[in-house]
Amino acid sequence: MIPDVLEESCATRQALERLAAKWRILLIYALLAGPQRHAELRRRLPGVTQKVLTETLRNMESDGLVERRVLKDTAPQHVEYALTTLGKTLQEPLSAICAWALEHPGATRDR
Repeated sequence: MIPDVLEESCATRQALERLAAKWRILLIYALLAGPQRHAELRRRLPGVTQKVLTETLRNMESDGLVERRVLKDTAPQHVEYALTTLGKTLQEPLSAICAWALEHPGATRDR
């Protein structure tokens, strides 16, 4: 059965809305390579501001997708981010989207 994603209370719709936020999917892709520090993520995601990256990582942490690890507690603090077990479960669905995009290159072009 396909869920009625047009209904506001639909869990699938809520998940899609959360994941569709501009930088979330790209951050998941970046973190699939392993834990990374804030500065490294900024370098890998050209165009994201420090403020937006921080907000997005915090929101993803509260959603249970990302884990924040403090590596050095004294100033300057060193922190890295990693996907949680839940976050890693997105690898397969995202791989399917990548495969679809490669199979249908015309569908992803600006028109």
